[in-house]
Amino acid sequence: MNEFQVRTKIWLEIDGRPFLGGGRCRLLEAVARCGSINAAAKELGLSYRKAWAQLKAMEEAAPFPLLERRVGGRDGGASRLTPQARDLMQRYQTLCRRLTVDADRCFAEHFRRGEDSC
Repeated sequence: MNEFQVRTKIWLEIDGRPFLGGGRCRLLEAVARCGSINAAAKELGLSYRKAWAQLKAMEEAAPFPLLERRVGGRDGGASRLTPQARDLMQRYQTLCRRLTVDADRCFAEHFRRGEDSC
């Protein structure tokens, strides 16, 4: 049976340019989990270059640093999220969950099952 469903896609912008959305949030989560941009990119199936470019674009736009980096060497490099980046990510995820709940509620009000209008 064909049923309508509502889907939401939420992203934050800075000066009209995309800053943080689902994909970039997953990238930040992967960096936090893996401890490096390279390992995060591999986990997500992204090229290192694409992951690095997305993080660089975010850092250039952000009003605070997102990553703390340790340059490679004998032990290899590492990256971790700053406390501000972790807070940003948590607030973005909370916003997405709340807006999804609100969208589902609004959808249910306007597209109730059994109505002949759709």
